[in-house]
Amino acid sequence: MRVIFTPLAERQIDALHARISENAGEKTADAYIERIVSYCICLATFPERGQKRDDLLPGLRTIGFERRATIAFVVAEDALLIEGVFYGGQDFEGIIGGP
Repeated sequence: MRVIFTPLAERQIDALHARISENAGEKTADAYIERIVSYCICLATFPERGQKRDDLLPGLRTIGFERRATIAFVVAEDALLIEGVFYGGQDFEGIIGGP
């Protein structure tokens, strides 16, 4: 199963990298982002993990990452779509559920 990062998820990962780089250095940011991306790719092995959140988006699931991030994803027919990577208590329900 392919893993595809949506444009929103890519922007969030870039912003998170910049934030961590500023506070802890680029090497730390690189390592953290690499762990997040690897974790997302591994979701394809058992894609039915996580909490179902059909109330926000049909087929949406969320799963925690290292107690600081929430990964939102949808399992499609032939791909796993990473909808967002929300860090440090961001309101993923408001962003994904939106008006």
